[in-house]
Amino acid sequence: MAAPVGELIEAEAGIARLLAPNPSPYTFTGTQVHLVGRDELAVIDPGPANEAHIDALLRAIGGRPVRALLVTHTHKDHSPGAEPLAQATGAPVVGCAPPVVPGDGESGFDRTYAPDRVMGDGEGIVVDGRTLTAVHTPGHTSNHLCFADEAAGVLFSGDHVMGWSTSVVIPPDGNMGDYVRSLNKLRARPGDRIYYPAHGEPVTEPQRLVRGMINHRVQRERQFLRLLAEGAGTVEELVGRAYPGLDQRLLPAAGASVLAHLLDLRARHVVEQMEERWTLSA
Repeated sequence: MAAPVGELIEAEAGIARLLAPNPSPYTFTGTQVHLVGRDELAVIDPGPANEAHIDALLRAIGGRPVRALLVTHTHKDHSPGAEPLAQATGAPVVGCAPPVVPGDGESGFDRTYAPDRVMGDGEGIVVDGRTLTAVHTPGHTSNHLCFADEAAGVLFSGDHVMGWSTSVVIPPDGNMGDYVRSLNKLRARPGDRIYYPAHGEPVTEPQRLVRGMINHRVQRERQFLRLLAEGAGTVEELVGRAYPGLDQRLLPAAGASVLAHLLDLRARHVVEQMEERWTLSA
């Protein structure tokens, strides 16, 4: 990653990025916050509510008016910074809907997120002469949005398409069927010349990457069906067979991905579940 933590890096005219100090096996080098505009700004995915990070963002903003704090989804590495940044700048929090997972469905959600405006698919907001349009892309989370500057051929892809890895899909909120449908939705947008993801480097061949991601999910599905036919029946068995030598820290993510595939296959009547064991449908 070329961008050091806390330093504003210009990506292209009117688009800059700043890396948050939250590296991990799930966030790569950290969350990329994007600042869109010159004389006035939109801040996309403010990141964690880390004091040093918020201070770095305020220095990058440099007193310019912030018209909106745009949030792609409500995982804790994306949305918590919106509240302190809103207090400091007076900007409204705009974008995805609040999380809807019941109880403690996923501890990674920011349950304090309270947007001033929820954007529906196709709704736009004008900042510094640019129209940023919401593109509903559920799958990674049910409330995930991307933001498109269609005139510039730019898509801010959040976690739906990242620059370093495929996105994890964690049930019950994450849904593999929705995720693949959303990938196909992006594939049908030929005008996007570049993606700016929340993790990793910009994606300069987005159509090629999206096709590869769809094919990857198809191949994983076929692999799980083959392993079920060979007698593997639990999520743990499938993970062990499908991900040999995986970093132990990533086993929960692999298990979630396997489960998401199985739930999607069950919804399509391809597999059946009996307690913890899964089998091919008769």
